[in-house]
Amino acid sequence: MLQSRKDFLKSLAAITGTAFLPTALTSSCSPKRIPGSDMKLGLVTYLWAKDWDIPAIIKNCTEANILGVELRVEHAHNVHLGLTAEERRKVKEQFDASAVEIVGMGTNEQYDWPDPDRLKEAIETTKQWLHLSKDIGGSGVKVKPNRFHEGIPQEKTLEQIGRALDELGKYALELGQQIRLEVHGRGTQELPNIKTIMDYVGNNGSTVCWNSNDEDLIGQGLEYNFNLVKDRFGDICHVRELNIGDYPYQQLMDLFVSIDYKGWILLECRTDPADKVAALKEQRQVWEKMIASAQEKL
Repeated sequence: MLQSRKDFLKSLAAITGTAFLPTALTSSCSPKRIPGSDMKLGLVTYLWAKDWDIPAIIKNCTEANILGVELRVEHAHNVHLGLTAEERRKVKEQFDASAVEIVGMGTNEQYDWPDPDRLKEAIETTKQWLHLSKDIGGSGVKVKPNRFHEGIPQEKTLEQIGRALDELGKYALELGQQIRLEVHGRGTQELPNIKTIMDYVGNNGSTVCWNSNDEDLIGQGLEYNFNLVKDRFGDICHVRELNIGDYPYQQLMDLFVSIDYKGWILLECRTDPADKVAALKEQRQVWEKMIASAQEKL
């Protein structure tokens, strides 16, 4: 059977990176599959790619063997709700002809608004983002909780967010898409609150996007908080630079490997290196070593 161009390019990119892959990540060559082998490393175009247009994203990510991107909607790639059907088709075609996959859209939509009209607007706008994601070849839309409001009981806000996500999750499933709730916002980013939100969601169309916040460590610690929401994970999570700061990324990768996570680990980096392609290559090497270390502990 002939390979598609995209499959060929993915295979080529994988071959290019083979010299750097630990044995544990090349499990397809082994008789027994190792948990965590299906995880993939990608990029959020938050800072490191905010000034890149689509050809630059494809070129630079292919060179760095970073084969998935979550597109932030307000950046230079210019992928937004105003795109015509033809413009959407052209975005999709560029990625389809490359080794790089659009993982989805990164939005700032939130559902904590006390004003019911603003809440309704946020829900309806999110539905439009889901259609855009589908049109350009993405698989989902990232949203936020986002905060508590003075004078409103926190429990009421958490329920409101959860019920909005329940509605949106059903809508997403009809489109073959996914809502990804980023663990975000003062107070709302605490994992017990994220769990409470998701307790109101009765479908798997709305999911949790782990966001690697310092608040993940409060209370009973990382593993406890991870376990609160691990059954609600979707197909993306966010990390920062894996070799900068005190966040226990090795422990986090151990946990993802232990549940045989099969989604994208997306770099949402905050620094400003002069050579961002080189920085991406470095992050890939660090990540591969972490995954190999996690798999060796099984």
